[in-house]
Amino acid sequence: MSNIRVGSICSGIEAASVAWSDLGYDFEWFSEISTFPSKLLAIKYPDTPNLGDMCDLPTKLAKREIAAPDLICGGTPCQAFSLAGWKKGLEDVRGNLTLKFVDIINANDEVRQSEKKPRTILFWENVEGVLRDKTNAFGCLLASLAGYEEEIRLDRKWPQAGLLRGPLRNVAWRVIDAKYFGLPQQRRRLYLIAGGKDFNPEDIIFEVDEINPATHATANELKFEKEGYSIEIFRSYTDCLYSAYGTKWNGNAAAYNGSLFVRQNGRLRRLTPLECERLMGFPDNYTEIPGAKTTSRYQAVGNSWAVPVVKWLGQRMASYLDGHRSNVLSKMPSYLRLNQLDGIEIWDVGKEPTRLKGDCFLNGSLAPCDQLRGDMKDIIDVSADDKLYITPVGCQGILRRKEERQLTMNSRLENVLREISSTWTEAKIEAVSRRQPRGRFSSSLVTDSNISTSDITPTLWEE
Repeated sequence: MSNIRVGSICSGIEAASVAWSDLGYDFEWFSEISTFPSKLLAIKYPDTPNLGDMCDLPTKLAKREIAAPDLICGGTPCQAFSLAGWKKGLEDVRGNLTLKFVDIINANDEVRQSEKKPRTILFWENVEGVLRDKTNAFGCLLASLAGYEEEIRLDRKWPQAGLLRGPLRNVAWRVIDAKYFGLPQQRRRLYLIAGGKDFNPEDIIFEVDEINPATHATANELKFEKEGYSIEIFRSYTDCLYSAYGTKWNGNAAAYNGSLFVRQNGRLRRLTPLECERLMGFPDNYTEIPGAKTTSRYQAVGNSWAVPVVKWLGQRMASYLDGHRSNVLSKMPSYLRLNQLDGIEIWDVGKEPTRLKGDCFLNGSLAPCDQLRGDMKDIIDVSADDKLYITPVGCQGILRRKEERQLTMNSRLENVLREISSTWTEAKIEAVSRRQPRGRFSSSLVTDSNISTSDITPTLWEE
């Protein structure tokens, strides 16, 4: 299959188009409603129409107003399932878009079957929290895709990696961490691939290999020089980038473990939009389009997909469609099949690699058999805008919140915050002392209310 025709839902800034650009995938249409991503799509991909609201797609397909592609990919809104969101699942309108995704696949299938074509291949991405959703959104999604009328419920949480062979479609899924694909970012996401009864998604998403994919640690330097600048990071990989990083950078876990901060020539700053692009595997300045606001770039990148992971899956899918089959199901031990559901064939592939006969392993873990570790040295952008640096007042505020909430903080980060915030206290004392009659100065007069930042900020960062 030389060319795979693709339709993209909740397209965002099109990580799939970047990842699959040289793999024989042809994108026929996008579906995106947000302003900034839509503008980026119009600039980057002027020949691919953006159809707007995904809710309109079933009707457009039924009326033959748009093409029915071979593959439909999408990542419906994750906020309903993520730790950062309300976790309301299907009670959230955004969560219900997960089931609207199925409606689109079904409408696409009706057109394709009328044209004597195979069922749609679908590629879906979301946060791993959907597996633990209290409204059983994942069980509803699986049942709808596989062809069951009732939702599927387990007496435990859904497995991290699994396979469902249903009466209508076969579905396989796996949680994968981007930090094993050359990106120094811990980003665990659920990837789901499905197709008709003659389609075997397990051959794409799982691996059978002689290599034991046990994770290995790489100790990267936390202090180094780059382009003449002294750089310090606080962890060898970052926490998961999130869409609100541009506005809520100082109020979540990353503000305390230090993973989204950089110390450059003694000053502390946030990551730049370029660094965030690199952490996701996008080309440099991919989101730097005319009129782009920094917050819009952060949000768009944080909402997107890890490009190397999507590329890896795209390569495996293209290989499968070209006839390279690994027959994973025939090699899966029988004990991996769940027996609690009569008449429903579900396999729990497990969190760790399973040893098969001989020296082979069945791998559905977070990491691929052939791992690649990234280095923050390659991510760092030394030309950071001055507005991204944390003021001494800001450093003091982070420390204050840490104490008020009795939170644990990266010890090195805490020392840096105290070192920088001390310049604020010293500058206040000096500024107030200049205002007092000689011999009458008292440090008790130094308060936040009797000195303004304009009195001292211009001289704080003199090199």
